[in-house]
Amino acid sequence: MKKVVLACDLGGTNLRMAAVDADGAILHRTKRDTPKSDRADEVVRTLVESARECTDAVAATAEIIALAAAVPATVNVGKGVLMKAPNLPSLDGFRFVAAVQSELGIRTIIENDATSAALGEAWLGASKGFDNSIMVTLGTGVGGGIIINGQPLRGPDGTAGEIGHICVEPFGAPCGCGARGCVEQYSSATAVVRLTRELESQYVKSELQNRSRLTSLDVFEAGKNGDELALEVFRQMGFYLGIALADLVNVLNPEIIVIGGGAAAGWELFVEYVRDQIRERAFREPAIRAEVVRAVLGDDAGILGAARLAHGLV
Repeated sequence: MKKVVLACDLGGTNLRMAAVDADGAILHRTKRDTPKSDRADEVVRTLVESARECTDAVAATAEIIALAAAVPATVNVGKGVLMKAPNLPSLDGFRFVAAVQSELGIRTIIENDATSAALGEAWLGASKGFDNSIMVTLGTGVGGGIIINGQPLRGPDGTAGEIGHICVEPFGAPCGCGARGCVEQYSSATAVVRLTRELESQYVKSELQNRSRLTSLDVFEAGKNGDELALEVFRQMGFYLGIALADLVNVLNPEIIVIGGGAAAGWELFVEYVRDQIRERAFREPAIRAEVVRAVLGDDAGILGAARLAHGLV
């Protein structure tokens, strides 16, 4: 029978699960709401239900050999513990692997969600064929995953790759991490909205003026129409992201930088500013080497990265 793994992408809103073979083909997938509960066992129950649905769907032709979960948290991979999960605080300090294994009886692995996305893009996506890559996810915050010599960089505390908390403005906007001036405060979807609000008084003719409800997609659409306020917001977004990535180019010498996440929809409005800062601030040869490309796997990046781990391909 075909060897298949279960790959889970656990988000603050949705819990997605898929049965994936060793070539990365998704044989069956499910999607459920992530429980809004202060009990970790509710999350485990939902995950187990999804796992059993996927298992039943492929049982006639496949053997499930492992499960891997991409989680929005700093993780201790060796101990199977979620250390800090800002969007799912009920899972802080939770022995996730032990809980899932006791329910399903199969080998279980956890990984940070952005690192999983980096592994997915390296396996079947934009960074396929490169051993040294950086993945940046632009969403509500800014996440990151780093692959060095084909292996995910985790660090002894599981916090390596926290790209969103590189400081780009020492006395800048306060960040949820407790510091100030993190790139997350300038280059995330949340930052796009905040910057628009802060700058709108300078652009009285902007179509974004006096919107009671404003999203980063609204700003992107305005930018495509040539709105000067929106264009300035995306200039700043790209400028600050470029500063952070230039630092990483100097420190890590990546072959490729992949940018994904919902806020990457504004790609054409900010990417040249990113590239400009890398060229201006990083050492010449590494700056030339480091391609900056858009992610191609979308929401499947994390699932495929988790599957790659579960299959033992990393």
